[in-house]
Amino acid sequence: MRSHHVLLCTAVGALTASAPVWAQSSVVIGGMLDTGVYRGFDGVAQVGTIQRSNVAISGYEELGGGVKAVFRLSTRFELDTGSSEGAGYKPLWHDESTIGLQGAWGTVRVGRAMTAMWANDWKFDPWANFNRIASPAWQYWHYLTPSDPFANNGTAEYGRINNGIFYDSATLAGFTVRWSGSPERDPGTTRRPLSAVLEYGQGAVAAMAAYERNSIGDKDVFLAGKYTFGAAAVMAAYDDSREFASASIARSVTLDATYRAGVFTYKAGYGLQRLNGVRNQFMSLGADYALSRRTILYASLGNRQAAHTSFGVGISHSY
Repeated sequence: MRSHHVLLCTAVGALTASAPVWAQSSVVIGGMLDTGVYRGFDGVAQVGTIQRSNVAISGYEELGGGVKAVFRLSTRFELDTGSSEGAGYKPLWHDESTIGLQGAWGTVRVGRAMTAMWANDWKFDPWANFNRIASPAWQYWHYLTPSDPFANNGTAEYGRINNGIFYDSATLAGFTVRWSGSPERDPGTTRRPLSAVLEYGQGAVAAMAAYERNSIGDKDVFLAGKYTFGAAAVMAAYDDSREFASASIARSVTLDATYRAGVFTYKAGYGLQRLNGVRNQFMSLGADYALSRRTILYASLGNRQAAHTSFGVGISHSY
């Protein structure tokens, strides 16, 4: 019996020694679920998306030398009906479909994703540029500047580009450089899209400066800052959005604040826009109640000129 045990151990050891060394890897399924009951700015009461719902598959593989292969596939959908967001004209992996490399020098990805500006502006809005009722950013930022005028089967996309290259540098002394663009031109256009960001974040201070141009020449300049003190934070942003074909100009300023008190987070927002000289104003309030680290009950209220006041309550769960 002892000799058989020795032979078995020897065989297992030999197989282990001859087997390839598999790189460490990870695949994660995550996302966010959101829905609510609200009255829109059109005065219609409804059940539906106030923020956004998505499911994402992401992961990495260690390649050695501090380098990883990374990927992300994410699609968005309407929780109240189960249908894909923009079914019929948006692609299946509407939110993101990228693969890339990550190292000490930063991260490079290729595919479809949010531009450098759109992927990072949310940090300067209490509602993360994500709430259709209360977010001043949602109402006014990048008003005339779709990131890709043809990305959704020939229709405009606000946020993402197709056939893109995306770079995020390592952070040095609080500064991070971000860039996105494409070597391809859309049919009938003469320009290649690009987006560039310089971001700073250290201690209580955060700031961002961005420039973006799409494939038909629309341009956007975005500046934002945030200061956090204790449980409170204040933030401000300026956006200058210009449409090339019509020479239209939309300039906006947003001012916002948040305050955390235990499981509650209170929010207030204000936006002022001048669209070709016409003044528009937006005001909003909101409150979040954290049932847990992942599950939030929230209330939102927004007032927009020449429209009904919109308000609603919702629930979101991150997984």
